[in-house]
Amino acid sequence: MEEYKKRIVKAIQYIDDNLDTEFSLEKISQIAAYSPFHFHRIFRLVTGETLQNYIIRKRTEKSAFYLALRKNISLKEIYLQSGFSSHSSFNRTFKKYYGKSPSEFRNSVPENFHIIQTQQSKNGQINSVFSQYICNIENLLNWTKMNLKIEIKEFPVMNLAAVMSLGIANVEPSYGILINWAKDRKLFPAENVKMISVYHDSFKVTPADKVRIHACMLLSEKLKQNEGEIFSETIEPGRFIVGRGEVTLNDFEQSWVSLFLWMKENNCTIRKAFPFEIYHTNFKEHPEGKMIVDFCIPID
Repeated sequence: MEEYKKRIVKAIQYIDDNLDTEFSLEKISQIAAYSPFHFHRIFRLVTGETLQNYIIRKRTEKSAFYLALRKNISLKEIYLQSGFSSHSSFNRTFKKYYGKSPSEFRNSVPENFHIIQTQQSKNGQINSVFSQYICNIENLLNWTKMNLKIEIKEFPVMNLAAVMSLGIANVEPSYGILINWAKDRKLFPAENVKMISVYHDSFKVTPADKVRIHACMLLSEKLKQNEGEIFSETIEPGRFIVGRGEVTLNDFEQSWVSLFLWMKENNCTIRKAFPFEIYHTNFKEHPEGKMIVDFCIPID
């Protein structure tokens, strides 16, 4: 199963990096080093969905994310960047998936709130619901002021060793694989070692059992080649909104909501890159389960 997953990871990376292009089963299966017949069956075994369903879901979720957070971009730009060939196919697919047209979806996102709830509809499609956070804005801002220090920072390039997890339940096992790899190479434990979670999907537009998260470790130099399930990932240099706080796992959603609210209130625009968390301490070593975390959003 490990060998299957390693090859499928390469295919998934290729798909996610090229959503605006046309795909062929032959090309993708070649990247995974399988025959088209075997690739299709193994892809479904590893991911729980067909290749075609995966591509359509990723394109639709990508468009939903930018409809919600990049309101300055036209619908045409969004559907072309997401890999749809025409407005009609985009509109038809999006409405089937979310139950409303792209324009209706965009207009339903309140200016002062981030996407905070995802529900499963009766027909099995994902239906995003935009509503006020459990705290009102004033209480949320007060919580933020007390618990997070938010500022804009310039980060240099970050070279990472990464393990892909599909679904939130697989994140901890992925970190186990990463740490065992690092121990074998005497990279862990070490002073000032940094673990980083990179979110390639948003929980607000992707089901929790399908969200793609990379469990990562910061390296002093780029990984020269993939080693089993370990592969190289790079966070490109740039500007980031960074919210640092000593929080528990239960505070993570509220921390992210706070950051996106801060982003909107300060007229910042999210960049086409992935948000991530940097862990400076281990919650398992704290009596109250707290850890120091940087929540990071890439911005233009």
